[in-house]
Amino acid sequence: MSNDMSLIGLRVFVAVATHGSFSETARRMGLPVSSVSRHVSGLEAALGQTLLVRNTRAVRLTDHGAQYLSSVREALALLDAAGEEVRVGALEPRGTLRLNAPVAFGRRHIAPHLATFQARHPALVVELTLTDTFVDPVADGADLLVLVGVLEDSNLVSRKLAGQRHVLAAAPEYIERRGAPRSPDDLSAHNCLVYRGTHGARPWLFRADRNRYARHHVSGDLRSNDADSLIAAAEAGHGLVLFPTWLLHVPLRDGRLRPLLTDWQALSDLEDGAIHMLFPENRRRSLKVSAFLDFMSETVGRQPYWDSFVESEANG
Repeated sequence: MSNDMSLIGLRVFVAVATHGSFSETARRMGLPVSSVSRHVSGLEAALGQTLLVRNTRAVRLTDHGAQYLSSVREALALLDAAGEEVRVGALEPRGTLRLNAPVAFGRRHIAPHLATFQARHPALVVELTLTDTFVDPVADGADLLVLVGVLEDSNLVSRKLAGQRHVLAAAPEYIERRGAPRSPDDLSAHNCLVYRGTHGARPWLFRADRNRYARHHVSGDLRSNDADSLIAAAEAGHGLVLFPTWLLHVPLRDGRLRPLLTDWQALSDLEDGAIHMLFPENRRRSLKVSAFLDFMSETVGRQPYWDSFVESEANG
């Protein structure tokens, strides 16, 4: 491999393509901007193709650049995995673990546990990206992503972390003021705070025992595409919310919210799906990916820790 196509040059190119900026790449990699530019220019000269179009506002990939980026990411992933296998007798994961997760889930159930994970694996650096937009880990260069929802067919390897259990909840103040619904049919008389996503307002569905889920018409004076805003309003006594337990377990545990209609099974979408960890096939042998998969499975548990309070309430 020529100097113009060195590993550092390839990594610089991937970083510029990922961040869309020479200056941001320089900051993250601890290099002068001039060095970043020189690496990319040298790579383009060696290939005889323009990979990036530069202008004053942004950097974007050419068609050749996009094609080359996919191949380079794949090659670097294989090289990194090979390096992992021969270091320290292939016993200790090291390098950078790039994780991607939805914002609410990552803040609640990944970020708080990273200190414990990294204490076990001190040779690892974790790069956590939180976004509610689905990211292709192959195209984005991520090692592993967490998907909350329906698992689509893809070339990614998946491991189920947990199912999703939904709970209807309200603040003690609201229940004292308005009373608690005794069945889903009573919800029409309550102020229901509804999550509104990209496909519109989420329906509220309930079933008793193993009957089919029935959709119940609900309405209220607040809708939002931000779950935390609705939860905050519910904690303030403004109305009822229906969310997965992984979103509500802290206010339920602390008594700021109380579970309602616990004899019914609830959903906010017929295709809510489960929580999966996904990774590219070329990461299957990666020590760092395996370490994080095992850690999260151990941390969450067979019965997710965020369900424990709801279980105790239902059995109490």
